[in-house]
This record gives sequence, C-alpha cells and structure tokens, in this order.
Amino acid sequence: MAAQIYPSILSADFARLAEEAKAVEGADWLHVDVMDNHFVPNLTLGMPIVESLSRATDIPLDLHLMIEDPDRWAPQYVEAGAGSVTFHAEAAAAPVRLAREIRAKGARASMALKPATPIEQYEDILPELDMLLIMTVEPGFGGQPFLDIMLPKIRRTRELIAKHGLELWLQVDGGVSASTIERCAEAGADVFVAGSAVYGAVDPATAVRTLRDQAGAAIAAAPWACDH
Repeated sequence: MAAQIYPSILSADFARLAEEAKAVEGADWLHVDVMDNHFVPNLTLGMPIVESLSRATDIPLDLHLMIEDPDRWAPQYVEAGAGSVTFHAEAAAAPVRLAREIRAKGARASMALKPATPIEQYEDILPELDMLLIMTVEPGFGGQPFLDIMLPKIRRTRELIAKHGLELWLQVDGGVSASTIERCAEAGADVFVAGSAVYGAVDPATAVRTLRDQAGAAIAAAPWACDH
C-alpha cells in the first residue's frame, strides 16, 4: 500500500497558483478545496479557477467540494478538469447516483464525512466509491489542529474496507503534518492532504517527499497493511 501526498492549495498563495503548483512537482495529486459560504462558512475558488489550474499543471486535481447541491455541480467539475471529485455525504441527495455519474464522466468518485458523521451508515455504498475522505478537522478553514478523536473512525473505516475486499483509497484531511501523519497511517489512511505542512515549508517539494516517506514507513509497519 503506497502512501500518497496531496498538497492543499488552500494553504498556497492564491495570486500565484500556477507557480505554487509547480513548487510541489512530485506530489501525487493536487488537492483543491471548493467552498461556497453555505455548506461551510467560507468562500474559496470556483470552476473558472479549476479550469485554469488544470491547464497550468500536469499534477492531477483532486477536488473537495464543500458545497451545497453537489449532485448538480460535481459532474461539471469533472468537465472543468478534475481527475477526482469528492462530495460530502451530508450534502448529497443521491450519493450512489452521483458517484456513478462522476465515474461515467471519467473521474474518480470520492465521498467525504464530517467529523461527527459515522461511517457505519454508509457501509453499503462503499463499493460505489474510489476514495473515502475522513475529515480530521471541521471543514471550512485551513490551519486547524488535528482531531485525535478521529483515529478510531479511521480504523473502523479501514476495517470495513478490508471486510468488503475493496481497493478503496482512504484519505484524511485536516491538521496533517510531520507530527500527525504517522498516526493517521497506522490507523488506516493511505492518502494524506497536507496544507501548511507543505506550503509553509521552505521547500514544498522536499516537504512532500518527507511526508510520503514518513507515511510509507508507518503503513509498512501497520497491522492493517501487513494483513492486506
């Protein structure tokens, strides 16, 4: 199980997004947060910026939609250039149908859960997804401290993935850094969104490699990976 690092441009300089994407060459994907000031109390970039960013970098874009009505908007973000689109379970009216539509348009389909949303009620639809995102902070703002109370939820999710024999990526987002990434990996995560831990570093590309090495070593030693 290979560790993947997704630098979050929420922590980048929005006036220099093309340059900031180049600064993390070698990253697995580039994580792009879309917020609408309704589902979460913040407003970020939208579809025109995603279209421009997709033309400015060869790193595939991982869109995290923190918006209302993702059933309407998520497929359009695939057309804008996203290689993976994550919608929130709390916002989607028909998550299975939406995941299938995203896949049909050629992107990976992912679903996110807020910290208080249990994974168990979504067990039956996990086969419809390519990735599941466990939020390790409340969505809406960057730079928040990691919530350790999410580690048991990550473990339960990894157990469900193993129970159904799925090749489902398990992503964590929020407060991921050199001091927290190993705990996330040990619990079961294999995809890590890192914002300030990457873009706050002197050399963002080196920070990506360092985090990937940390996570990879933790995964290699984790019981869940050894049993896979």
